[in-house]
Amino acid sequence: MTNKTVVLGFPRIGEKRELKIALENYWKGSASLDELKSVGVQLRLRHWQAQSDAGMATVAVNDFSFYDNMLDLMVILGAEPERFYDIFDPTRRYFTMARGDATHTAMEMTKWFNTNYHYLVPELHEKFQFGEINPSKILEEYKEAQTHGCKGSIHLVGPITFLNLSKCPENVRAALFDPLLDQYVSLLTVLQPLETEIIFHEPSLSLDLTSNDLSLLKIAYNQLGKMGNVSVATYFEHSNEATSVLIHTPIQGVLLDFVHGEKNLRSLDLLSNSDKQVTIGIIDGRNVWTNDLSASLRQLNEIAAYIPKERLRLSTSCSLLHVPYSLRHEISLEPEVKELLSFAEEKLAELSLLEKAFFEHGVIEFPPQTKNHTDEAVQSRLKGLVPDDFKRFSPFSERQKVQHALFSLPILPTTTIGSFPQTHEIRKVRQALKKGEITQENYKESMKTAIAHCVKFQESLDLDVLVHGEFERNDMVEYFGEQLSGFAFSHNGWVQSYGSRCVKPPLLYGDVSRPDPMTLEWSLYAQSLTDRVMKGMLTGPVTILNWSFVRNDQPRSLTATQIALAIRDEVDDLQRAGIKMIQVDEAAFKEGYPLRQENRAEYEEWALRSFLLSTAVAEDDTQIHTHMCYSEFTDIIRTIESMDADVISIETSRSGNRLLRIFQEVGYTQEVGPGIYDIHSPRVPSVEEMEKQIHLLLEVLPATQLWINPDCGLKTRGWGETEASLKNMIEAAKAVRAAL
Repeated sequence: MTNKTVVLGFPRIGEKRELKIALENYWKGSASLDELKSVGVQLRLRHWQAQSDAGMATVAVNDFSFYDNMLDLMVILGAEPERFYDIFDPTRRYFTMARGDATHTAMEMTKWFNTNYHYLVPELHEKFQFGEINPSKILEEYKEAQTHGCKGSIHLVGPITFLNLSKCPENVRAALFDPLLDQYVSLLTVLQPLETEIIFHEPSLSLDLTSNDLSLLKIAYNQLGKMGNVSVATYFEHSNEATSVLIHTPIQGVLLDFVHGEKNLRSLDLLSNSDKQVTIGIIDGRNVWTNDLSASLRQLNEIAAYIPKERLRLSTSCSLLHVPYSLRHEISLEPEVKELLSFAEEKLAELSLLEKAFFEHGVIEFPPQTKNHTDEAVQSRLKGLVPDDFKRFSPFSERQKVQHALFSLPILPTTTIGSFPQTHEIRKVRQALKKGEITQENYKESMKTAIAHCVKFQESLDLDVLVHGEFERNDMVEYFGEQLSGFAFSHNGWVQSYGSRCVKPPLLYGDVSRPDPMTLEWSLYAQSLTDRVMKGMLTGPVTILNWSFVRNDQPRSLTATQIALAIRDEVDDLQRAGIKMIQVDEAAFKEGYPLRQENRAEYEEWALRSFLLSTAVAEDDTQIHTHMCYSEFTDIIRTIESMDADVISIETSRSGNRLLRIFQEVGYTQEVGPGIYDIHSPRVPSVEEMEKQIHLLLEVLPATQLWINPDCGLKTRGWGETEASLKNMIEAAKAVRAAL
């Protein structure tokens, strides 16, 4: 039988984060470019071999990147921003676009649809002109695969998604469509002699499309579809409107997500009457639970009742970039948890099993799945919730007066988002504890030493509101999950977030509760070292949910409520112990929004209620802060208002005051901390630059409403750049404060 399975991409960070290590060594100057490239070659070959061994019809070529696929595509299409043209070395220019340097701010970065992966946002404008295409990366990697004996299919982000995700006004998008399409045509002209399948990734086709979007889609693939074996992949939701257009273009096939886009079933009639190959995304590429093979086989047979099997292929629902590499190294997981899991390699095996069952045997009965991890005490508490549990006692205007009297802060108060640099020494101590080389008491003393240094450091800089630095936390979600029931943790389940940044999402498999206080001891110790205000630092329930691999045997809303009750207990413990300023981070609140407008109200309702449940226990003199990352707030500003946080900090450093203006437009009354410098870059902004940034903020909101802070936590930065940046930030705030 001809192989009938493909994948839309594979984790690229490496089985043991080899790419992360190689990148960071290269950036530090301790490894050469040739050494970095050598690691890339080794990883690609290993990933292709895994796909080949699992029987994939083709391996994914061009899914690998040293930083980000959208950034790669800008280089390939000649779409690099002009402001980087003064950097002549292509490698240095590539990483400067991503990370910035002393004279260049990094490109804006935001979330890839509703995932925790970040992409670099193309910068287009009215007079933008594309340069020459640069297909060398694709050609080299395709040749690598061929030399290794692997048949490759080439994966590219498509023109509709590239334009929709670009940073430019709508009229500019329209004006640049034809020039962009010309670039794609030129690229396909170069790739045509390879005589291989070109798979265009168009996840934006799963959004609510306008009639103009559909018109451009038809124009694009009427032209590109004639240039060889071209397929279009959509994912993360259904794409029925786009499918009805694509079937009338000369493309060879469509790849549809039937896991997160079950409504794609509505297109079966249309697809059955077309000649298109249909690739069925049947294995979940975004979650880590084993596939219910019996249920998947039933769905495949339902699809086959419309479309002949000879026109069908099987695939993952999206790229496997969003899941860890392999379960092979998970020797410490409890067997009852491990048997629930499937990482990237295991998903390849699941695809192979389904292929055999579907194409060769028709019906195979797989063992039934059992997932019952309920806690009666948790269920009972949920039933006891009442409406008053979801709202603060007094309105913000009254709370604000009480809080201002208690804290006595100056205008434009300065603070940070929470975390301070996690040095090699800190990580070494944590690893020593895990390996049993030191005692818990030794570990605590080391963390207290780090906290004491951090508090003294902040006082020396004259920060107004301090934090304890979060040295005891490996990750802002993992730390809490480790102390909550219902969570498990992998040893090597790393997933790329951006560049070399990886996260290890918790495995949320059962009912959630909080056996003991989680942060109280550290916050009280830090507060004992200073007379200044010390913020308690918590991660919010929606972010814990969205940054975990969440059980799929009950509604996400129910799981979020369980987490919210645990965070509520922590808020109450902190305030009763005298910690009266508490930040409940909801960095991933916007990230969880459904892609389709029709589904957003339901998510908003339970996500908002979860945050309110976790914070409504706060007394009037307890100031609740929250923080949101890389979000466009225009469409959710009313929900942010309803969150009723006393202070919200947001990431705005890469976008000026553009994101802040929506707060002005709706008459937002609570206080706001727009980040005035970018922590995702090693660059240290000058005092003058930050003063200018603050004045831009003051064009939008009054000083009495503004806080001054970096745009995110400082965990990934070094102490040298942290000290220099914070010193400049505080000096800038004082200068503006004095002028006011």
